[in-house]
Formats: sequence, C-alpha cells, structure tokens
Amino acid sequence: MKEQFREFLPISKEDMLNRGWYWYDFLLISGDAYVDHPSFGTVVIARVLEDAGYRVALLAQPDWRNPESFAALGKPRLGIMISGGNLDPMVAHYTAAKKRRSQDFYSPGGKAGLRPDRATIVYANRCREVFGAEMPIVVGGLEASLRRFAHYDYWDDKVRRALLFDAQADLLTYGMGERASLEIAKRLAAKVPVSQIIDVRGTCYATRDLSDVCFPSVEVASYEEVCSDKRSYARANMVEYEEHDPVRGRAIIQPHGRDYLVVNPPQMPLTTQELDHVAELPYMRTWHPVYAAQGGVPAIEEVRFSITHNRGCIGACNFCALAFHQGRMITARSQESVLREAKEIIQMPDFKGYIHDVGGPTANFRHPSCQKQLKCGMCKRNCLTPEPCPNVNADHSDYLTLLRRLRALPGVKKVFVRSGIRFDYMLLDKNDVFFRELVQYHISGQLKVAPEHCIDSVLDYMGKPHNRVYEQFLDKYHAMNDRYDKKQFLVPYLMSSHPGSTLDDAIALAEYLNSKHTHPEQVQDFYPTPGTLSTCMYYTGLDPRDMTPVYVARDPHEKAMQRALLQWKNPKNRSLIREALRKAGRTDLIGYGPQCLIRPDGPAPWEKKGKAPAKSPQGKAPRKNAPEGKPASRPKRKAGWAKPKPPKNGKKH
Repeated sequence: MKEQFREFLPISKEDMLNRGWYWYDFLLISGDAYVDHPSFGTVVIARVLEDAGYRVALLAQPDWRNPESFAALGKPRLGIMISGGNLDPMVAHYTAAKKRRSQDFYSPGGKAGLRPDRATIVYANRCREVFGAEMPIVVGGLEASLRRFAHYDYWDDKVRRALLFDAQADLLTYGMGERASLEIAKRLAAKVPVSQIIDVRGTCYATRDLSDVCFPSVEVASYEEVCSDKRSYARANMVEYEEHDPVRGRAIIQPHGRDYLVVNPPQMPLTTQELDHVAELPYMRTWHPVYAAQGGVPAIEEVRFSITHNRGCIGACNFCALAFHQGRMITARSQESVLREAKEIIQMPDFKGYIHDVGGPTANFRHPSCQKQLKCGMCKRNCLTPEPCPNVNADHSDYLTLLRRLRALPGVKKVFVRSGIRFDYMLLDKNDVFFRELVQYHISGQLKVAPEHCIDSVLDYMGKPHNRVYEQFLDKYHAMNDRYDKKQFLVPYLMSSHPGSTLDDAIALAEYLNSKHTHPEQVQDFYPTPGTLSTCMYYTGLDPRDMTPVYVARDPHEKAMQRALLQWKNPKNRSLIREALRKAGRTDLIGYGPQCLIRPDGPAPWEKKGKAPAKSPQGKAPRKNAPEGKPASRPKRKAGWAKPKPPKNGKKH
C-alpha cells in the first residue's frame, strides 16, 4: 500500500479544528455507521474526494428527528453528498415478509433503528430545511441507484416516483460513483451552478426543457402511465435495463408530471490502474473509535480480512441488483495491488493467517466476458443463460495465479474463496486446474454456490443455468473431493416464491433436495428489490423480455408454504407442509417411505397401543424413539450436498 498519513475523516467540529480547518468543502452523509474500509461506498467517495484535494467531513447516521444534528459540522463550502448506506434501508429494516428486523449490522453494536426508512429521502429533505435551496445536494449509493426511475416499491405496494424528486436533490449519481462524484466536485469548485451540471455520465437530473439533453436519448412511459398500466411499466423497465451500458447505452427520459427525469448513460468502469488507486487510498480498515463503547460495528467482521479484486457481474441474474447498479462489464485490480493489500492485512495485530475471501460480486470473474465488450458494449442477451454465448472467454488462469501468489506470502496459512462461485462459468473453462486447486486449497469446509432452484422453467425466469448444469458441477465437485480425499460440502443458495415458481415447483424442489440428502438451514424468500427484472415480473405478472404472463405467488400464506417446503425437516413447518401437499394433491409424500417429506398425523402404525412393531418400508424393524419426520430405519446421511464417501476397498464411485 502507498505510504500515506492515515487518520479518520473528521466527524465533528473538534476534529476539523484539530486539523486546522475553519471551513470545509463537502459534507458526506451516510445511513451506515462510519467504518473506514473500502467495502463501504460512502467512505470510498469521501476518500476519493479527499485524495483530489477537497476537505471532506463525514456525518454518519445523524438523528433525522432533529434537524439541528445536520448542522453540527457547519455549512460546507461546495455541497452535500448523501447515501442511504451499503444496503437499501428498507431491505436493512424489513424481511421479505415485511417484518421489522431486530438488528442492523451496519450500525454500532448491531442496533436497529439508527437510520430512518428511505434514508436518502429523509436526509436530503432535512438538509434542504437546514441549509436552504441554494445548497447543492447530490444523492447516490445503492438506494438512489436502484430507485433512479419510477419504480415499484414492495413495501408500499405501489409505484413510486424517481427518488430524485422525493429527495428534492439537484443531482443523483448511480452505479459506482467515483468518476461522477469527482466531476461534479470539479464543476462546483469552478463555480458552475449545479443546475448547469447536466452532461456528466452516471447522473440523473430533472428539467422542463429537453433541448439541453446532451446524449442520444430514448423516452419511456411516464410515471403516471407506469402507475396505471402494467404493460407500460414492463416495457419501460426492459428499456432501462438494456440501456444500462457504458458503451452503447443512451440517455433515458421519463416524464414526471410537468418535469422530465433525464438519466444520462452510465460512466465507463474504472480502469485497472484507477481501481488500484481507489483500493489503496489510506483507509483505516476499521470502525471509528467513537463506537468502542457499543462494541464496534458488526459489518466489519465479514470484510476485515477479505479482499475485493473485481467489479461487475456478467451473470446478471434477474433478481439481483448488481446488473442495475455495478453493471455487467467486468473490471479487476492488478495482482500487485491485491498483493499489497494482502501484505497490509498480514501486518494487522489480530490477523491469524487466514485471508477469508478474495472475491467480489462473483469471485471467479477477472476479465471481460469477451473481446467485443470494450468496443461494442455488452450484448443485450445474457452471457451465460439460458445457454452460454460462444464468445464467452472462460479463462481462470489470471485468478489462479493471483491465488497462488497470495497463498505463498509469508504469514498466510490459508486463502479462502467465500464469495459466490459461478459454477456454470467454471465448467466452461476447458482447463480444470483452477477447479482442482480450488478444491485443494481454497475451501474452508464449505463452498457457496447458487443453484437457486431445480425446475428449468423457474430457472429461466431467474436467469440461471438449467439444472443439468448444476448436476454436472456436482458430479465434478464430488469427484475432485474424492480424488484429494477432502470432506468438503456445498452450501446452496435456494430461493422460494420467485415469479414463475408454483406450489408444484416448490414441492418438486423439496423432492429434489430430499433425493440429494440436503437439508438447507437457510432459504431466501424472493425479495422484490427496486429496479430488477424479477421485481418487474412480481409487480406486473409479465416477463418484460417477451411480455408473456408469469405466475406470481403474492399471497403471504402461499409464500410461507413454498418456503416451508424447502425446509421440510424443520418440525415447525410440518403443518404448512401438510397443507401444501394436500392442496397440491401430493399426499403420496406424507408417509414413512424414503421419498416422503413428513409423517402422517397421529402415531405410526407400530406405535398404536396393543400392536406389535411392524417392519418399515425398507424391511427393517423401526428404531425406537426415531426422530419425527424420519423413517426409523432410514440410513444415516451426510449433511450438505456431498455424496457418500467411496468404499474402503479403494474403488471410486
């Protein structure tokens, strides 16, 4: 890392006076607690501005009920930049069942309630009250990025206006905002009125005069129209998704009443050299000491000894916000930069020799998906699904070399890959050296993968590869573990109630998991986050890609049944599963056979008073006090998706 003087950003007037400051340029406000680490977006922007020579102060989780708390640092000279935090605040506050969460890991001590719902809007309005109409206000971060157009809001169950209007902000930055924020800062420092900053890529603004639009543009249905016509909403959402490309993308215009929302094309991703520079700014890599009494900020634990080496994701799952935020174009840091960060981590006093992750949105993406990407932009089709594009360059050699160099560093015992691995991309690599070394050296007992479902029609709606691809990966993964005598498992990410998934599909997935001896401890119920194609399907009942109808499980009780089916081993789910099976006409799965998911009501036949124990369907007498839901004579099974170990005679499966 670069030798730079390190200190926390000012969070009070006292901090500024200690630096000899009697004025400052920008106030950055965040819905997260202040953790000075490159995984926290607001801090990255603050450090980038500081590196460019601006005086920056940070206000983390201000008391939104008290407007005066926003004036605690005084008036900034150039402007205010606001982010709701690393998560959309509504996702941070509520489960998919719309129940209030009890913890917020981005707050001191994990305490909930330290930021408001829709934090970006609330903070911006408070700043407007305190600092007046003349103060330039720029909103950004994930919340603003995903809500930059008129969007369906799951929690209000209605279409809301573009966030820019509700926040009363002058500009909105979307995506990874380093370039846009620096350009805005440069213009404001040059005394350019914020109303004239309309030609910066990666920004949105409101206008009543379209003659000043600076880029080739396309107009989508107005806010009023998408509120009343779901087909118009679906068409608009598809255009917004397809134009999110820094090479071929156009500006998008969406009327909102008398005003027009203008969303300029995205910024080009940072180059490798620029990514290196941003990653190596003088971060303190921990939470601010002001949180010591609360035990710090829990969110740091996941990233304290981890390294992010890439940005973007060519996978572009339809339910994932990454494609609409970071984009699909892959960029990566240099190996030398990653090694410098690793050496800094090694010097941390509580480092035990384990680098927890070398990843990003998807760990095993480290270069453009194909040679045409930088010249022509990303294709409108998905690179990997439903079938991989023949132009995809699935080469893991650079990533493999990086991992080898990291694990060779003095002081490093293990280098793990804990970010999600895109298994279909791995299988496209004709050279399996990466696969072999991943199994040998880089799995901490469990590897995270995301099959999500087993029914191909549902996987098509998700934008995931078909189940046969996952089966192929499973076979190869088990063979590799057998080859190297490893007892390593898979942690599958599974999703219930995604648009297109019926109750029958959920039952089929439960049967599939049962056949694989898999008992998932955690299942994600589909969460309609703003902006994604899957959320569009949920709201409209249409697939925006071809405008065909899609089945959507909206009833909370049906959603609960679908979720319960994926965890049929949990005794708490028994009544829901029984109801689901009876409703679907699948009572054949209620019984004592190995294919059954639950036992019938009442005692088993051999438990009835006065009757001798009968033999089980497998021909063996039942074990006494067998656990509920499991045939008494069912053989023991291994946890996870691992298949049984080969016989001791040396023969492989």
